[in-house]
Amino acid sequence: MSTDLFAHENVPLEILKQRAFNYRWAETETDVIPLTAADPDFAVAQEIRTAMTEYAASGVFSYGPHQGLAEFKQALAIAMSNRRGYDLNPAHILPIDSVASGMYIIARTFLNPGDEAIIFDPVDFLFEQSILAAGGKVIRCPFNYKTGQFELEKLPNLVTSKTKIIGVCNPHNPLGRLMSEAELTQIATLSQQHDLWIMNDEIWSDIVYPRENFCSFHHLDKTLCNRVISIYGFSKSFGLAGLRVGTIIAPNQSVYELLVDASHVMTTAGGVATISQVAATTALNHCWYWVDAFKTHLTEQRDYAVERLNKMPGISCHSPQATYLLFPSIDKEKYSVEQILNAFQKEKVLVVSGDEKFFGPGAAHHFRICFATSHKILAQGLDRMAIALDKLENQ
Repeated sequence: MSTDLFAHENVPLEILKQRAFNYRWAETETDVIPLTAADPDFAVAQEIRTAMTEYAASGVFSYGPHQGLAEFKQALAIAMSNRRGYDLNPAHILPIDSVASGMYIIARTFLNPGDEAIIFDPVDFLFEQSILAAGGKVIRCPFNYKTGQFELEKLPNLVTSKTKIIGVCNPHNPLGRLMSEAELTQIATLSQQHDLWIMNDEIWSDIVYPRENFCSFHHLDKTLCNRVISIYGFSKSFGLAGLRVGTIIAPNQSVYELLVDASHVMTTAGGVATISQVAATTALNHCWYWVDAFKTHLTEQRDYAVERLNKMPGISCHSPQATYLLFPSIDKEKYSVEQILNAFQKEKVLVVSGDEKFFGPGAAHHFRICFATSHKILAQGLDRMAIALDKLENQ
């Protein structure tokens, strides 16, 4: 294997074809390239593998603490302080089985049937699904593609007596956009004025590109953060999606207790496996070098892919500030999304459609690409896209 952690020969393709599900290698034909679900194609850092092996070697898999390992909570608080300047209380961190689960827990905690939640459009489908599962109604705040801004000036008019939550994805999936301090302050101020809870998804917050400034609600004055509930996970930055481990970060003890109750961790019906917490703790304590090297690789991948996509007919692609996702737009005067995706599929490359079910109506005329793979695989995928579009042009 190469000493370059993210060289092509370090992509374990045969194992991925057995284990990488969710629209990826294990669910496609052997000669198809799936640039689909946001999950790295690389094996995790060696320290994580060693820690899990040593834990398993004891042969003891007893119940862990209901509210998670104390060392895991402490490790997250320290890492976020050192790398981000956050001031987190470990006692207010609740380990849970994925960020997705965290979103459902927050919605369950603060929504009653008929209540409303404001989310942005487009955004990852889990915002909508978690709200609907709690019996809530989704209200969307649109993104203006011409200005490159969310239309936050519309937020006050979207708030009603039934509004309980604002969902924020920062960094943003699928746009790869970072919220500015001014935007976060505006949202936080609105939440204070109307007693709204902020569901703050920061699962992508480790994948921010050089010269970009990530600002969080946790960087604002504490008086603006007492209604912010953050969720953080380990699948995007450390590659731990299959371990199902994440955290909810509560602003105070009373909110923490509400979340604990809604999570069912005290009954053992909810919670996260102890061995997954061991892996996440190891990642936080020892594996940031891996994330930083990954970002260097991703920066090259991003720049290469954006340049190539912008040379393809009928396609326009901006360069994301964060995430390892691209969200190209399609010239609707030339092609439909269906035409593009069908053409790609014929050339045996898969992407995610800008369907309303995945991202909301604001995703129309777009598709999403994940580039968390080797340069060789990405290049092959883009080659196939170029061939597909050339064939469309010459029909």
